[in-house]
Amino acid sequence: MLHVPHTPIGALLARRRPGYGLEQPFYTSQEIFDLDVEAIFGRYWIFVGVEADVPEPGDCMVVDVGTTSVLIVRDDDGNVGALHNVCRHRGARIVHEYKGTVGNLVCRYHQWTYGLDGKLLFAEHMAPDFDTTCHGLKRVHLKSLEGLLFICLSENPPGDFDVMAAAMLPYLVPHDLRNTKVAYEEDLIEEGNWKITMENNRECYHCSVNHPELTVPLFAYGFGFSPEKLDEAGREQAHRYECLLDDSHTAWEAEGFPSRTLEHLDDMDTGYRTQRLPLDGDGEAHTLDTKRACKKLLGNITNPKLGALHFWTQPNSWHHFMADHAVTFSVLPLTPDRTLLRTKWLVHKDAVEGVDYDVENLKAVWSATNRQDGELVGFQQSGVKSPAYEPGPYSPYTEGLVDAFANWYVSRLAAQIDG
Repeated sequence: MLHVPHTPIGALLARRRPGYGLEQPFYTSQEIFDLDVEAIFGRYWIFVGVEADVPEPGDCMVVDVGTTSVLIVRDDDGNVGALHNVCRHRGARIVHEYKGTVGNLVCRYHQWTYGLDGKLLFAEHMAPDFDTTCHGLKRVHLKSLEGLLFICLSENPPGDFDVMAAAMLPYLVPHDLRNTKVAYEEDLIEEGNWKITMENNRECYHCSVNHPELTVPLFAYGFGFSPEKLDEAGREQAHRYECLLDDSHTAWEAEGFPSRTLEHLDDMDTGYRTQRLPLDGDGEAHTLDTKRACKKLLGNITNPKLGALHFWTQPNSWHHFMADHAVTFSVLPLTPDRTLLRTKWLVHKDAVEGVDYDVENLKAVWSATNRQDGELVGFQQSGVKSPAYEPGPYSPYTEGLVDAFANWYVSRLAAQIDG
């Protein structure tokens, strides 16, 4: 347990009002940011990438979480593991590039050399009684959920990851993420606190007037609406969506594609939500013409009209799986008012760029949407710094999932505070 008894943070947590936004310090305070990194990103399972990031033995990827640097490495047996990127000699970082391929892990400082499994293989000029077996790289807990990589920096990770994984397995298996490749990836620094980035993702209240590209394939009504406030055209659109949702779920489930909603956003440590949603137009993908972006479909899928399977995890990810490609998103805090949003577009590993897919078409919707969301996050961050800011009420129709995120965050942070 963390020892922060009777501090202003404890008082802030205690008086959090459900159904309302968080108070200003949660978005601006360096002290709370540091606590977030330690008590949230240091204690719970966080999404960091995909197996396709390290497709071959010797491939490695660096992920930085606060001051902690982690190596994601595929070893000679094809297994993916996670190691602390800290030499056991003098503490130098070993790998400095984001991605690369290595034979062994060699610290440039004094050439201490480690195997891909983290075992120390070579350390020159050490004493006769020096025991290499006691100086391997420290391991980090890692789990691959059908190719989605989650790490936990705690020595005692939450035990309910496997419960979530078992529930999600039938949804994810058809998309065969392990046999994909990263067709494109993009980092975006958002000028806002990481919780604002997450809150923005958990609602589509803002979609209709801010995301012209996303709302071509995506029905904003899929994320709630106020029935009394709809005009006649809106009611017709909502009715059309509800009918399409029911018909699509029935058809997809008959084909063996689980589609119904599973929601445990704030009643599990490894909180998650999933649902397969129909898409507008041709209903094939998150593209500007709603048609598939890749000719080669994922796994053994033959029906391109599978809509989009949404999968969210607390505290830092969301994903969309379609018949032809998948898009993954991870959120990593940088400072109290800066956040890294990392997006990856995945296609079948045998798909050929320029033949089966065009990168610009593949990424058009989400690259534009990310930029627009980044701007909105910056707007909110600027506003919450003002003395005039006070938490406002969430919409009961369209922001219930934002409230669930805030509930998860507040309760988990409180659980880590002693007193």
